[in-house]
Amino acid sequence: MSTLAAKNLGSPEEVRRFPHGHVDLVTVGDTVAGKAEFEPGWRWSNDVKPIAGTESCQAMHTGYVISGRMHVRMDDGTEAEAGPGDAVLIEPGHDAWIVGDEKCVMLDFTGLTNYAKQ
Repeated sequence: MSTLAAKNLGSPEEVRRFPHGHVDLVTVGDTVAGKAEFEPGWRWSNDVKPIAGTESCQAMHTGYVISGRMHVRMDDGTEAEAGPGDAVLIEPGHDAWIVGDEKCVMLDFTGLTNYAKQ
């Protein structure tokens, strides 16, 4: 039997809040999809690390940037920046922060199952 499912991120099943941001989540089949909003000043190592309890973010993110800019530094020192219209793959072992004074809004389809979960 085929499966067809649709849920609206405007009516999230769960909202996880953290300093300088939040993520709205829905579960579609086996996938936890989310829309994350990161305010200027957000940095993973300051705002989510205390919740995660790891030295760097250990989630793999596959997503799409709607607005704003995010800079990512991998544990090996590799760095990149993503902005509006960019599709991203960010493997585990990274820090990230918002660049500029515009909030960054991203969709994420792989890294939110336990992200910022208390």
